[in-house]
Amino acid sequence: MPRAHIELDRRAVIAPVRRRTFGSFVEHLGRCVYTGLYEPEHPSANDEGFRMDVVALVRELGSTTIRYPGGNFVSGFRWEDSVGPRDKRPVRRDLAWHSLESNQVGLDEFARWLKLTDSELMLAVNLGTRGIQPALDLLEYANHPSGTALSDLRVANGTPKPHNVRMWCLGNEMDGPWQTGFMTADDYGKIAARTAAAMKMADKDLELVACGSSGSGMPTFGDWERTVLEHTYDYVDYVSCHAYYQEHDSDLGSFLASATDMDYFIDTVVASADHVGYKKRSKKKISISFDEWNVWYQKEHQESDEVNDEWRHTPRQLEDVYSVADAVVVGNLLMTLLKHSDRVTSASLAQLVNVIAPIMTEPGGPAWRQTTFHPFSITSRLASGEVIRPLIQAPVYDTAGHGEASVIDAVATADEDRAAVFLVNRDLHEPAQVTIDVRSLGSTHVTEAVTLADADVYAKNTLTEQNRVTPAPNTTPKLADGVLTVELPPVSWTAIALG
Repeated sequence: MPRAHIELDRRAVIAPVRRRTFGSFVEHLGRCVYTGLYEPEHPSANDEGFRMDVVALVRELGSTTIRYPGGNFVSGFRWEDSVGPRDKRPVRRDLAWHSLESNQVGLDEFARWLKLTDSELMLAVNLGTRGIQPALDLLEYANHPSGTALSDLRVANGTPKPHNVRMWCLGNEMDGPWQTGFMTADDYGKIAARTAAAMKMADKDLELVACGSSGSGMPTFGDWERTVLEHTYDYVDYVSCHAYYQEHDSDLGSFLASATDMDYFIDTVVASADHVGYKKRSKKKISISFDEWNVWYQKEHQESDEVNDEWRHTPRQLEDVYSVADAVVVGNLLMTLLKHSDRVTSASLAQLVNVIAPIMTEPGGPAWRQTTFHPFSITSRLASGEVIRPLIQAPVYDTAGHGEASVIDAVATADEDRAAVFLVNRDLHEPAQVTIDVRSLGSTHVTEAVTLADADVYAKNTLTEQNRVTPAPNTTPKLADGVLTVELPPVSWTAIALG
């Protein structure tokens, strides 16, 4: 049995727990919005047409900030299409996902949905096929109280109070050739800087996100961030990161170590951002908005016939069904985001419903939790106070994809009244015994301990078996003389709350 020891020092504070770390993402893609969030004919629908069974699950998930409306979708989006009387809204072609957009859910409706879920809106502007003036128009419509042409239009459309959106994304993945209107780093940096400067003339307190690389595997990674930030550094507050992971060629060991790649990604972007800051003699630090992250079986979708020559409304696209192993990786990725809370101050699990999502729905039928729902919802609920850096002594193993990785990974949080420890065991076959020194946390007892694991690491929750995989109480934790001892099953994610 592998054995590991973890030291937790209450003074080893990384940063406060950032509530925006627990954000998510809604894009007009596939069935995320239509028959996901919005289905007027569904038995649970409210007067607006939103599924209240989904609202209940979103609240349970604990998502805090929702990025909207894309994603690739935003680079062809005309925001004006999505406001006003629904019977006058045009149907448009969405080139990003080769489908038809009805515009029946737009900014005002989505903002009202957010109130049902107690979530904050993070809005993206189109810099792929549009530019400064449409972004300023959207800002005026969304945030100005009244007395101007566009704010009065919002009032006339039934929304008297401004949406007061604070976080704004300046486009999406503008380095990607799949993006409508993609650009070089120099071209994007220039338009992003001019747009950001103009938006801050309207409201200096906006929080603006410049597009970073679409992934660490992009050929321009690192250099893209440097070039973009050389243009935008004085105007923006964040640079974005996007990363998706999947198991390749049955190499489960590498897949379980995906968080080591995310760790490298964050460190590299921080270094690039700080390099620009030093060159500019700036005291400002750019934060990271990791506003797309998840497990996504991209290769399988690319080889499917989801996108074809037909133009369809709400086709089933990117509807990954997640396993126990996927959930362990998602839990570990979220732990890594917490470990970087000093610089990663906002993040968005992509996406929220049906499309590579923790929540699934059936038209006219039920909504249910995917395996990945559980580590996110439990971490969102238990993490509070400050993030504590763990000192981990554990066996290591070699991976083909990420080099040497620790068998055990962990992170902790603590406030004045409670603490929480989150752990993963990446061993494919053996349980692990872990001892955790929690004396400095002042904890005296275990209040909750749950583990997500299964004898079949590929077990999934489906329409016909919606609760096949759920977290189970972990009865092994023992706290004596300030040392917590716990047994972790192979390929597992565990959360332990302490009082």
